[in-house]
Amino acid sequence: MFDRDAVRAVDRAAIQEYGIPGAVLMENAAVGLAEHAMLMLPPAVNASPAVLIVCGAGNNGGDGYALARHLHNRRVEVILCPLGEPKIDSDAGINRTICRNMNLREMGIDRLGSLNTEGIALIVDAIFGTGLDRQVSGEPAQVIEWINAARRPVLAADVPSGMDCNTGEALGHCVRASRTVTFVGMKTGFFGLEAQKLLGEVFVADIGAPIELLTRFGKPMKELWRRDAPEHEPTDARTATPGKPGR
Repeated sequence: MFDRDAVRAVDRAAIQEYGIPGAVLMENAAVGLAEHAMLMLPPAVNASPAVLIVCGAGNNGGDGYALARHLHNRRVEVILCPLGEPKIDSDAGINRTICRNMNLREMGIDRLGSLNTEGIALIVDAIFGTGLDRQVSGEPAQVIEWINAARRPVLAADVPSGMDCNTGEALGHCVRASRTVTFVGMKTGFFGLEAQKLLGEVFVADIGAPIELLTRFGKPMKELWRRDAPEHEPTDARTATPGKPGR
């Protein structure tokens, strides 16, 4: 399992020590998301309503933009809803530019209130990732509440936006996901009681970080249980996983 600092350490070491470009890690994350998005869509994809992807300005939003490319190439109708603009030379900005060059459909957050959600098969939450450690307010809070009120299946990228990945608690406003595809490994906060209401089913997607880094920076799940209460320690790590076991 990984807390916020451990996730950052894995990314940093993958890039600096192993020379893996951040864009490659983002691309792998998008591939994992695409696999689960396709599973959550109705069987007849070509006749299905659209996938709405709400993208923040950081790397989580970049995962959403990269996902949009993959879904479009699978002939899924995609609607991008940008919530802030990434830096143009960042990995997220590069994927944002590619989506523009592909002429993928977009809509502003000011139009969400008038959107007919019956035409949406899936909402992808790619607003905030594991780096969020402050209360959510303003436009992001409004968009999160709109997502929760839309009553559509929701796929969260890495963590439900608004969740503190260390504690699993909502930072004022938090997406309630139907399924969460988390990257690298399970987050420490996923095992909190409040998190169970927000995560939905949980799956782990490999982003290509060397396994040596996962061993170096990750912690065994048994550390969640008190050392002075060994009778509460699980005999099988799968019992510690909320939703379905990660894969």
